[in-house]
Amino acid sequence: MMLGYKSNHNVVYSSKYHVVWCPKYRRKVLVDKVAKRLFNLIHKAALRYRAEVMALEIRPDHVHLLVEVDPQFGIHRLVKHIKGVTSHDLRKEFQSLRTRLPSLWTNSYFVSTVGGAPLEVIKQYVDNQKNV
Repeated sequence: MMLGYKSNHNVVYSSKYHVVWCPKYRRKVLVDKVAKRLFNLIHKAALRYRAEVMALEIRPDHVHLLVEVDPQFGIHRLVKHIKGVTSHDLRKEFQSLRTRLPSLWTNSYFVSTVGGAPLEVIKQYVDNQKNV
């Protein structure tokens, strides 16, 4: 196996993503015990789906997650699961989240692929394949 790559039964991959999402109305509710519990819940959810949390930063009004996930599972399914589980558990444990917000998270999120060679290098490689 090449260094830095993972595999499942039929795919070798390096799929890293930067994901950002916010609480509803961008409320600053991710503080103190809520933030600590959220940190643990995100790690637990990622582990359940064999995703690797590479970095995680919880700000009062948004979450930054750097994660590697199996492309056959997909980043959308992982984010949907993490947001669902964390919303359910945090709202159950912290009454203030139930009274201040109709739901914990907005429906949207930002995602961007990261890592690997720069786009121009890959484009040049693909363009040069006809010359091989």
